[in-house]
Amino acid sequence: MAESRDLSRGEATRAKLLDAAVTAFSEHGFHGTTTRDIASAAGMSPAAVYVHHSSKEELLYLISKAGHDTVITLLEQAVDSAGDPVDQLRAAVHAFAVHHVRSHVAARVVNYELAALSDRHQAEIQIIRHRIDQLFTDLVARGTAAGVFDPPNQRMAVVALQSLGIDIARWYREGGWSEDEIADAYVEMALRIVGA
Repeated sequence: MAESRDLSRGEATRAKLLDAAVTAFSEHGFHGTTTRDIASAAGMSPAAVYVHHSSKEELLYLISKAGHDTVITLLEQAVDSAGDPVDQLRAAVHAFAVHHVRSHVAARVVNYELAALSDRHQAEIQIIRHRIDQLFTDLVARGTAAGVFDPPNQRMAVVALQSLGIDIARWYREGGWSEDEIADAYVEMALRIVGA
């Protein structure tokens, strides 16, 4: 029982450090953040970071991996929720936009601090990003083949669809448009991008 309590305490500490790292990286960038900044934001000593994580880069990797894994799961569920490419696109773009609104602080780190990852971690994240890209590529190709999409350039349409959602993390701030207003507007823009 004591071992279980220690394990959950350790998990809680790791989670607290991850949350503090998200905030610090989003405010100061990876290179502008020290482990002391992260520990201080978490209300801990700088040594606590190294007790629970091997490095500042490991924190960035864990944040990035979790963010990308969440996105691929959301997109796969959205595509699986409908049989028609138009409805699949609606669901995927809506889910993608809502995620980037709700997680805009973490998404800023996930999408704009990739260059700070080690080569090994960057390669792993690129595999997940390729899966996300492939999901959008396949969706646009299916809709085009079915005659329900008519984009002037399929590849550019795929890039634009992804950029719509990703860029929310750059500009979104609390107190503006609601997540549904943004997601609904983005769905309409996405349909225009693919020529639906």
